[in-house]
Amino acid sequence: MARFTVLIAAVILAFVVAVPEVTAKKYTVGENKFWNPNINYTIWAQGKHFYLGDWLYFVFDRNQHNILEVNKTDYENCNADHPLVNWTRGAGRDIVTLNVTKHYYLLDGKGGCYGGMKLAVKVEKLPPPPKAAPVKSTGLVSMATGVAQFVIPFALFSVSTMRDAILRMW
Repeated sequence: MARFTVLIAAVILAFVVAVPEVTAKKYTVGENKFWNPNINYTIWAQGKHFYLGDWLYFVFDRNQHNILEVNKTDYENCNADHPLVNWTRGAGRDIVTLNVTKHYYLLDGKGGCYGGMKLAVKVEKLPPPPKAAPVKSTGLVSMATGVAQFVIPFALFSVSTMRDAILRMW
């Protein structure tokens, strides 16, 4: 019985202490059409929010295309002569990690830019989580106080039970 109580206390504690996990999002550029000419990547990016830690996954023919990061002027002019970063690693399955809050200007430096192979994304910090709704009062005792009146004695009982179980093992 004591072990069951300890297990129940541990499970409840895990739920009480659990923090929601925030994970980065992977975007396959162009969805199932990938990184190819004659696709409007501006339209593809519309409505998407890019946050720190997200990453762009490019799939392309490595003999015909690449991924270069350029400044805004070179992006607008499809000029790949002065890349800031060459994200191409040679496999045609390359990743651009969005690890800085800024505008990323990406294009194909092997001539595909003129066929629409360019993508601009703005990377932002993750927005703060929404604020919790205020707890409504239920008569003389608020819901928060009611929960605390249940959880605190239960937690003290659980700790006491765990301590007793550990002392019995010695």
